[in-house]
Amino acid sequence: MSEPLLQIQDLSAAIEEGELLHQINLEIGPGETHVLMGPNGAGKSTLGHTIMGNPQYRVTGGTIRFDGEDITEMPVDERSRKGIFLSFQNPLEVPGLSVEAFLRSALRARTGKPVRIFQFKKELESVMELLQMDPSYADRDLNAGFSGGEKKKAEILQLLMLSPRLAILDETDSGLDVDAVRTVSAGIREYQKRTGGALLIITHNAAILNALQVDHTHVLVRGRIVADGDGSLIDEIHRDGFEKYIEMGRDMLKET
Repeated sequence: MSEPLLQIQDLSAAIEEGELLHQINLEIGPGETHVLMGPNGAGKSTLGHTIMGNPQYRVTGGTIRFDGEDITEMPVDERSRKGIFLSFQNPLEVPGLSVEAFLRSALRARTGKPVRIFQFKKELESVMELLQMDPSYADRDLNAGFSGGEKKKAEILQLLMLSPRLAILDETDSGLDVDAVRTVSAGIREYQKRTGGALLIITHNAAILNALQVDHTHVLVRGRIVADGDGSLIDEIHRDGFEKYIEMGRDMLKET
């Protein structure tokens, strides 16, 4: 059995208003696909940002290890260079910085090597074609004036160009129509095919998971993981909702 790529032990995290995550334990192996589900406000995005090292979230206990190395105190840029990627639920607009320029800069930072322009442009064109993105988007300012679907495609474009070892996808399917969900799903499949990378997918929509082999599903309630299972747990939640898991969360809170 291979060593975990990501290993989270007894992780607790807080912001100024109070603690949001409570003793989270989670392991993700190389190439595995994990799905994180839970009701609104459960702390799913908080966990993603804490793994990525967002300084807004302060670790108050426990550890985060990546490829055997303790990264609990490591800054965001170093985690990115190690191969961790986080897609944003609401991607930021960056006027004055083109998509192509951003990707070149990010790739150079990720690999620590100069970017070969001809090879880069050829790869960019290929990936944009896969995602059904007009080539002109490469010259547009990053996410500026993009629709919700275009922003999410731009996130998957980054994923494919940067080839991280672990991708955390936070509500990547949010606000997408059926055709866009299919395109984004195809991009995620291509990422796994090309890199064998691991995925942590935060989602409410099973449609984006239909073409993926889900290895593990985790249910987060009130900042605690209250249940773990395989892909069948997703179907159960979509059929029955989160009610029993919310009750589990209440019971765990009473015990602490």
